[in-house]
Amino acid sequence: MQGIQRVLQVPELRQKILFTFLMLCVCRIGGFIPVPGINGEVALSYFRQAMGGGQNIFQMIDIFSGGAFSQMTVVALGVVPYISASIITQLLVATWPSLQREIRENQDVGRRKINKITRLLTIILSVLQSGLFAKYAVQMNFARPGIITGELLDFQLFGMPWLFYLVVVATMTTGTMFLMWIGEQITEKGIGNGMSLIITIGILSQLPSAMGMIFQQLNLDSQEPGQMNFASVLLLIGVFVFVTLATILIIQGHRRIPLQHARRVVGRKEVQGGASYIPLKVNYAGVIPVIFASSLLMFPTTIGSFIGAGNWVGMVASWMDPKTKMYLIMYVMLIIFFTYFWTATQFHPDQIASDMKKNGAFIPGIRQGRPTQEYLETTMNRITFLGAVFLALIAILPMIVQKILIVPQTISYFFGGTALLILVGVVLDTMKQVESHLLMKRYEGFMKRGRFKGR
Repeated sequence: MQGIQRVLQVPELRQKILFTFLMLCVCRIGGFIPVPGINGEVALSYFRQAMGGGQNIFQMIDIFSGGAFSQMTVVALGVVPYISASIITQLLVATWPSLQREIRENQDVGRRKINKITRLLTIILSVLQSGLFAKYAVQMNFARPGIITGELLDFQLFGMPWLFYLVVVATMTTGTMFLMWIGEQITEKGIGNGMSLIITIGILSQLPSAMGMIFQQLNLDSQEPGQMNFASVLLLIGVFVFVTLATILIIQGHRRIPLQHARRVVGRKEVQGGASYIPLKVNYAGVIPVIFASSLLMFPTTIGSFIGAGNWVGMVASWMDPKTKMYLIMYVMLIIFFTYFWTATQFHPDQIASDMKKNGAFIPGIRQGRPTQEYLETTMNRITFLGAVFLALIAILPMIVQKILIVPQTISYFFGGTALLILVGVVLDTMKQVESHLLMKRYEGFMKRGRFKGR
């Protein structure tokens, strides 16, 4: 409570937090406005029936959008197209030498060019995903005539099918661009990273339904035993605390490579050489390998749900079912692969070794130049292996918890995977920014012990 009082005593920080809160409220309001001509309640009931206990790409979008996708609202796509566009843009930068050179020579021009490419890709991906979503809605409307025929879509509102597709694409694309604008405003005028906070608030919006499901399975209104008891609830709480602590350690963990600076002349003065270190992060790739791996494995299942099980696509989709051992093995292998791949594209030991040589810095016992580069590569590969293994364990924990404790997926996905990694990472980043504002105003940090190191 004292930490919250210190936060509210800084007028600038208080205004930033209030602005962020209001913008996030606007995002959540959009999650309850359905696309014209669509019955959101019927869409939600069919989504739960059609998906069952399986997983596909639509469920991941629904988690990131805070349930807006399953109700077919105006912000159903959330910021998933923007995330995909950002990842594609970063890969382009990593594999495009001329763009890298342009960013190094003029950072402002390079940043504007990257933002322009990201926004253009966001629009393209939003149009493609919303068009696929419209086709999915039409298929849902006529797939099960005994359940919801004529209730999900109101074709009389449009008159022609192509007009329905146009309305869905235009509405959802506009909703995604509106969320992207809100995210940029939060990053500029609020506190924390706007896009990450929008995803986080969407994930947290599923927490009340998960808690309600736990109380429902306890069956407190009846004398008959429920599917869960208080011992299993305490076990779930203990697992959640342990996994959260492990996730924090993985996100913030790093290895310090010692550096020694030689004496150098700055102006007319000779500066004494000092000691510092290079922090090599254990989880350098963040949550991106999990997103890549899950999207790649869920894609055959999603296509199989459209086409059906009577062909080779359906057979591949059955092999990639999340309940099979093949899925778990492929999931772990892909996470490890994408962790190494992303680290290799973002971590540049040759540039670090060159900058160290220019600044007169060296690693004790290692010669400058090529030996330093090889040492950094070897050390980073060893650290990345440990980070990839821990990341894979956290990613498959929801499946393990669901299978062992027999709990619904709505509850289990809070115990690891993409959702928990994003939650922990965003909270740490936001707390770090709050801490820096307090320290600038000569206040104590938000926490009495320790400091937030960020990601």
